[in-house]
Amino acid sequence: MRHWFLLPINLITLFFLFFVVVSAQKDPTHEEIMEERMNYYLKFESVLVPWYYLAAVDQFERNIQQVRNDIPNKEGIIALQFTKDYWVGRLNPNKDDTSPESIAFFAGSGLDGNGDGYANPDDDEDVLFTMATFLSGYGKSEEDFVLALRDYYKREETVNQIITIANLYKHFNTLDLNEHAFPIPVSHNYSYQGTWGDKRGWGGRRIHEGTDLFASYGVPVQSTSYGVVEELGWNDYGGWRVGIRDNHNTYHYFAHLAYFNKSIKVGDIIEPRTIIGYVGNSGYGKKGTSGKFPSHLHYGMYKDNGRTEWAFDPYPSLRLWERQDKDAGL
Repeated sequence: MRHWFLLPINLITLFFLFFVVVSAQKDPTHEEIMEERMNYYLKFESVLVPWYYLAAVDQFERNIQQVRNDIPNKEGIIALQFTKDYWVGRLNPNKDDTSPESIAFFAGSGLDGNGDGYANPDDDEDVLFTMATFLSGYGKSEEDFVLALRDYYKREETVNQIITIANLYKHFNTLDLNEHAFPIPVSHNYSYQGTWGDKRGWGGRRIHEGTDLFASYGVPVQSTSYGVVEELGWNDYGGWRVGIRDNHNTYHYFAHLAYFNKSIKVGDIIEPRTIIGYVGNSGYGKKGTSGKFPSHLHYGMYKDNGRTEWAFDPYPSLRLWERQDKDAGL
């Protein structure tokens, strides 16, 4: 009886080990996912639609799916997804139609991208081919791409975000732009704590939308991500400030600077750890006001979800990037 009792346990153990091994073999690495994704973009790019345009639209869709509850997270390598009415046609009675012929009859936009005879909205190749075809109908210039995005998304902030992503992918010629850095080189002396939500009074009652990092006047401030310089100048609240937008729909805000890196200008594409300015105490007044508080960097993060932009607490990200930079001996 004892042996009969042990047999099921052994079978369960073997099944569990088999499942773990198979699962481990099937889970692709980050590098493999990036490579497969790039292969899709290269397959469906054309003279009219370069790969980085397709990649930028796809990345924007991935970004908003991660922060929106009203749209599903699309499974697969490609994040692009279309509404059923857009795919099969608004008057099509079959909202799950995958026939290219009947979809075309009802003026739907879904296409067969791999020649299997189906226009499947869950097929990465069909989805990418459909988007590539839509974009190519407008022409090959960046102005044509902008017009296509305006017609499709009908929101200027979305258009600007996608153009930013496309320019980053084009400039660096890679999808893997996920590296981050702590905003102050960790070799310097500094201190900070979570101050998100604290009360602020200058300019009216409000909450603190960021984290204050205290350091000596003139300590370098560096970019925390890959991105495009979107703002550089004076703000009555933030003083001399820099705003950088990355490929994850995040706007990085660096405020109260003493002065900027003179080689940086609006529109520049920069990398993590690019020196953008220096710690100061500017702000809380008209242009040039300084000295109303101790020298520090105000660092804020804002997320665009395709509808609106909102601030979120940067403190957890700062702790992570600080630890990574220290572990790397930077």
